[in-house]
Amino acid sequence: MSRIAYVNGRYVRHAEAGVHIEDRGYQFSDGVYEVCGVRGGMLMDEELHLGRLQRSLSELRIPMPMSLAALRIVLREVVKRNEVANGMIYCQVTRGVAPRDHPFPPAGIKPAIVITAKRLNEARVAAAVEKGVAVMTMPDQRWARRDIKSVSLLANILAKQTAREAGAYEAWLVDPDGFITEGSSTNAWIVDKDGRVVTRPLSADILGGITRHVLLEAAAREGIEIVERPFTVDEARTAREAFVSASTAIIIPVIRVDDMVIGNGAPGSTTMRLRRAYAASGVLS
Repeated sequence: MSRIAYVNGRYVRHAEAGVHIEDRGYQFSDGVYEVCGVRGGMLMDEELHLGRLQRSLSELRIPMPMSLAALRIVLREVVKRNEVANGMIYCQVTRGVAPRDHPFPPAGIKPAIVITAKRLNEARVAAAVEKGVAVMTMPDQRWARRDIKSVSLLANILAKQTAREAGAYEAWLVDPDGFITEGSSTNAWIVDKDGRVVTRPLSADILGGITRHVLLEAAAREGIEIVERPFTVDEARTAREAFVSASTAIIIPVIRVDDMVIGNGAPGSTTMRLRRAYAASGVLS
């Protein structure tokens, strides 16, 4: 079947979808996005994702393109029309179309919205979870407002590509003080030698991951101690366990950081316990 996209009020064939050449998202990266997992045809952690979308738009002073009630309807319709049972839905909102000029356009310009959905390669995710993945560290060269889910992702892309060319799954980005911030498209976690799960606290340095939020709640229910603090590259390389989290894959174990094998080189018990705890919440099949 042909994929269907929602573009500024219309459902169109994905292959024919497009935006105006002077859309400010295209010319300035002047917009934000959300990616929400889909399981059993249902949106995962929907309210949290919509809340983060509203926050990101507010930080950039972009109005919502439609009411939340209308957006919920469109999101479900895009999932339905694409027959996505297990996959993801992508929503992007930009400041809209206006003649190219750095300042905001005049009041009244309508925000532009694009929504797409697709199935995930579940076999690839399952293999990564079963075997674990490698990450490599590199300097964090992104802008200073990483808490906004901006479509400006060039530094993330370059980091991810460098990691993939080196045979790693993900790049872990390092601040000037030697502490890991997060991955190029994931949040970063370690389990220390005392069995505590460590992740960087929320600030402008990292994106407040929705899966990160839900995992913290799952850990509390399981009685797993969480420490929110920065951790160094050396701590990551010598950790008992490590993993990354994201909405599309939830948790993927990390078994190597740079040239150092983590633990016994296999997915760790605490990592897999957290994944099971997330599944038990009913949002992961």
